[in-house]
Amino acid sequence: MIKKISNYFVIPLAICATLYLALRPQESLNIDDYSTVGLELNYDIALLDDSHDLDQIQLSNPFQSSHVYFPHLGKSYVGFKEALAFKESRGNYFTVNTLGYLGKYQFGAETLKLIGIYNPNQFLYNPELQEKAFLANAERNKWILRKDIKRFVGKSINGVEITESGIIAAAHLAGPGSVKKFLRSYGSNNVSDAYGSSVRYYMKKFSGYDTSFIEADKKAKAVL
Repeated sequence: MIKKISNYFVIPLAICATLYLALRPQESLNIDDYSTVGLELNYDIALLDDSHDLDQIQLSNPFQSSHVYFPHLGKSYVGFKEALAFKESRGNYFTVNTLGYLGKYQFGAETLKLIGIYNPNQFLYNPELQEKAFLANAERNKWILRKDIKRFVGKSINGVEITESGIIAAAHLAGPGSVKKFLRSYGSNNVSDAYGSSVRYYMKKFSGYDTSFIEADKKAKAVL
């Protein structure tokens, strides 16, 4: 009998506590407790200002806010590979250009073989494999260019400050051999691809990113 009576008190108390938590005034919440200010994050949020082209950004805004926000990756490794991908293909995993280069990072079939990929069609329709291929290729190129990175990073060639990320990006464009020729000729040997992008241009455009995540690996392979 005592147990049944206690149940009559417990249930109403639980309901009251739940209603209090749900309906308590917003002023009692300290929003500052949820701030990310001062934290080192790979993803930050920046306000889109008038200098950006709204027509180039497709965003849904169900609340009809007057503000538009977009992810900002900064100079992180993720920022590096996404910036390079945007230049190569606008970030499209499933595109093939007029020369037959494939995917988000525009790989050629011969380069894919070097990192263990022998089925270009399978590669094109597998975003996870494409991401692994980008990293494996960067690791292999970093190993090939390790001495040049040590020798030239921090120097200026033809008005471009040489950085590790610039070297790796240029190797992605034209191959590590072309990057060696550019560096060792102090810029006089500056090859371009079929669309006019040169080693020097990539050195400059992709300078200053943090590519310490990429480990130099002679035998790097893209393995799922």
